[in-house]
Amino acid sequence: MTTNYPDPKIFACKQSIILAKAIADSYGIPLGNVITSTYSDGEFQPSFEESVRGSRVFIIGSTFPNSDHLMEMLLMIDAAKRSSARHITAVLPYFGWARQDRKDKPRVPIAAKLVAKMLETAGATRIITMDLHADQIQGFFEKPVDHLFASTIFLPYVKSLGLDNLTIASPDMGGSKRAYAYSKFLESDVVICYKQREKANIISHMELIGDVEGKHVILVDDMVDTAGTLTKAADLMMERGALSVRAICTHALLSGNAYERIENSQLKELIVSDSIPTKKDSPKIKVLSCAPLFAEVMMSVNGNKSISSKFLM
Repeated sequence: MTTNYPDPKIFACKQSIILAKAIADSYGIPLGNVITSTYSDGEFQPSFEESVRGSRVFIIGSTFPNSDHLMEMLLMIDAAKRSSARHITAVLPYFGWARQDRKDKPRVPIAAKLVAKMLETAGATRIITMDLHADQIQGFFEKPVDHLFASTIFLPYVKSLGLDNLTIASPDMGGSKRAYAYSKFLESDVVICYKQREKANIISHMELIGDVEGKHVILVDDMVDTAGTLTKAADLMMERGALSVRAICTHALLSGNAYERIENSQLKELIVSDSIPTKKDSPKIKVLSCAPLFAEVMMSVNGNKSISSKFLM
């Protein structure tokens, strides 16, 4: 006997409403109706204003700081579970707290593991995310994780620039694997920046491993926060004879005076996704939408189809 399940439903957390609407449009279904009530002390309560019983529910929300964004995702997952949703997929274009993926000194938390357990405890049956800060975070989950790569949207744009003498650069040793993957696809050289930090977000020293003279350089990283590393690397590379320096960063946190740093630096262009909404426009920032990618993957998940074709590298 064939079971007829209801059509899938897509809902959005407040912080990702623009991206969620774009994903729903690409998917071809309307965005679900959610109302959030807020108490005077700041406590809030999301409510699905339509039935989700027996449905596959996709809840879209990036969990960048502050912690209310994570809390909203958890509350919406719990509401879907208690409303008898058949499957609950947490779609996190940006998985926050991922920089705390290990104990790098005594008496600190492993926040990425904690967030993974909270999502599962709340009721998520599947996770879809993009460009995790560390690939091994997938192992923190006991539920299936679809880890997408933003290279799917970035690489066609890079190729459209038609740059000769292209070199891919990693802003630190930890990002060398990502840089090599881009360079293999683009058939280019690789250089790596070696940096030492005084403390979080403050670089005390940076050196360049490799030659950039006469090259168009593209730095690749998973996120840009204060833009201190990127702008310092761009300035160093221009000093070493690079023709131009661009940067690709999937998640545009852009906190503090990041916008001013970028606009005053020698970066020609910063290419980012819309996994996190940008706070303002900048002539140096190019935003590429990840909505079609997420919509295609969500369709494949709903239809129990392979998503291997969505990976360019």
